Amino acid sequence: MTHNLQIQLSWDEPITGERREPRLSPPITFGRDFAALPTEIRGQRVARMLLDHHEVSRYHALLDWEQNQLVVTDQNSTNGIFVNGQCQTRCVLANGDTVRVGPYIITMTFVAASTPDSTIQFNPDTNLPDPSLPSPKAVTPLGNNFPPPAFQEEKVPVQALHATGLPVGESDFLAVGAGLGSYIWVDLLRIWGVRSEKIVALGLDKEPYARYKRLCMNSQIPLHERLRSNSDSCPDNIWGWPSYALRESWHDFTKGKLSRSFRSLWQVFNEPTFAETYTPVAGNVFDSIDREAKRIGWDRIYRYGRVRAIRKTDDGRYCVAYSLGPGSYAFHVARYLHLAIGYPAIQFLPDLQAYREKYQDFKSVVNAYEDHNHVYEQLERQGGKVLIRGRGIVASRIVQRIYEARQYKKNQIRRQNPNFTDKEVEAAVKITVLHLMRSPKPIGNKFEKAQRLVKNHYEFQPFNWPKACWGGELRVILEKANTDERKRLLTDWGGTTTADRRDWQRITEEGLTEGWYKIEFGEVQKVERDAQNRPLTHIQQQGFGQVTLDADFIIDATGLDAKAQANPLLEDLVKHYNLPLNYLGRLSVANNFELVEMRHAKGQIYAAGAITLGGPHAAVDSFLGLQYAALCAVDGLAATRTPGVHRLNAFSSFGQWLKWVFNQSP
Repeated sequence: MTHNLQIQLSWDEPITGERREPRLSPPITFGRDFAALPTEIRGQRVARMLLDHHEVSRYHALLDWEQNQLVVTDQNSTNGIFVNGQCQTRCVLANGDTVRVGPYIITMTFVAASTPDSTIQFNPDTNLPDPSLPSPKAVTPLGNNFPPPAFQEEKVPVQALHATGLPVGESDFLAVGAGLGSYIWVDLLRIWGVRSEKIVALGLDKEPYARYKRLCMNSQIPLHERLRSNSDSCPDNIWGWPSYALRESWHDFTKGKLSRSFRSLWQVFNEPTFAETYTPVAGNVFDSIDREAKRIGWDRIYRYGRVRAIRKTDDGRYCVAYSLGPGSYAFHVARYLHLAIGYPAIQFLPDLQAYREKYQDFKSVVNAYEDHNHVYEQLERQGGKVLIRGRGIVASRIVQRIYEARQYKKNQIRRQNPNFTDKEVEAAVKITVLHLMRSPKPIGNKFEKAQRLVKNHYEFQPFNWPKACWGGELRVILEKANTDERKRLLTDWGGTTTADRRDWQRITEEGLTEGWYKIEFGEVQKVERDAQNRPLTHIQQQGFGQVTLDADFIIDATGLDAKAQANPLLEDLVKHYNLPLNYLGRLSVANNFELVEMRHAKGQIYAAGAITLGGPHAAVDSFLGLQYAALCAVDGLAATRTPGVHRLNAFSSFGQWLKWVFNQSP
């Protein structure tokens, strides 16, 4: 029996609130020190789970089969183990039992011995979410005889690159990713005095916001909707003035829309106490980035390429091996690199991935970041029931989009049946939402005297982190903190939140009152098909036992994956140079976002974005967070007297701002 079962471990990360659900075969060990955990037991390879917290012992507990029973055994840990709340030294586990190790409350679920990938990869050629791709471990960057054997060395001889006969490009600065993080770093380099011909950006999309825009559109944030961003967080303008609110206000004023013009200013000067926090329109943000990209010469800097591997060279620089298309390869050598590859993958709940693999059904069960417009088209056409998983910002936007589908359907019914009463119209709509949450959220997260507002089990906060994490005292505190302190601070500040918007709260209240929106709580046991070929979700509810939820569609809105192991390029780099990862599985960076272990002669590598969370800055995946990381990186280059990089002072900064105002090249 034991050979046909695996154990799915499920817990919420204490720091980020991120859901972790690895599926492993025993023996499984838990501990704080990876090196202290045994690699083999009875000749079997051990799955070692690192739980990096001071309440967890170096080798804390063992999970293993004994006579066809799953047994957890305490390994003389300091704080012990608790099974279903009871302290134990050795205990037989049943399906659904919980084991507490330090602050980690881990649910044990017995599952069939298969390992569905719990992420959706971005296609390396199209940069689109592609559920048909295998796990990143199967997409090795060193496959297909490229890069050449020289890339197995710690330092690649530059002469060996030329000997391959493949193109070898050179520049002083190289941005890997060519997304928003790369664009902002390049923007700062240009403003700091670096000429465009000294910089290259390698990536799959010419527009730096292309992937971000697609994810917004897929998660139902069209161009006319507002992003969850600040007024002065301007990727096109490092000075932050004029802000988006001021620009929008001026645009409306010149068009004679006085009330709309003053509304933007009212929000900015009265947020968040007397007015909702201002957020910019998505289309306006993308247009402003286009303007700045043209000003800094992005079209001369950007080059198409899928980066396959990064290595140090024997002359103190770095080499990037990349593909231009099937069978077409090249190299690029530079002294200063910047890694900003965005989120490597999309998180996908394992039970939903298992359903899709079993039934090959990619229409009924979807991820919010995939293109799933067919869901709303069917709702508007014939109605249906949608089950939503996750309760963050994306889930809120999905609820709004379904509400819009309901309004569309109502108007359609009224036109066709003008004599219908409101009750008859409501009965004819037949669009309902079931929102499945793991547990109730009675009170919000608290830090010192501040506590988040909670309504209907949504935890509200204007942005994904407290505002002081960007440029206030919380940013300074985090930079000065050591590793353990950062874990504690990020736990207190983080978690799953949604924007405090009155329209979203009104929709939820209206749905609950009218009965078309319902919230359920429980742990999912499995998802299967019913007799009508619809997905059927079996959950375990506390006090009620097994409950079955039917729906026409399931939308997974649980988020994105930024761990290094989710990206073949990062995983290869980390393994080849034995780079340290932080406690979240992300790249470990210095306070100026440098990968210190990769420093090479005068060469330096910097990183930015979600792959650095857990380091010196909390809001790393925001516009302002990317700007801050880029600013730290460029300052780091200036501090080491990098040729061409000149620090700004008050006069040169004002001069560069005037060039920005008049749209002149830096």
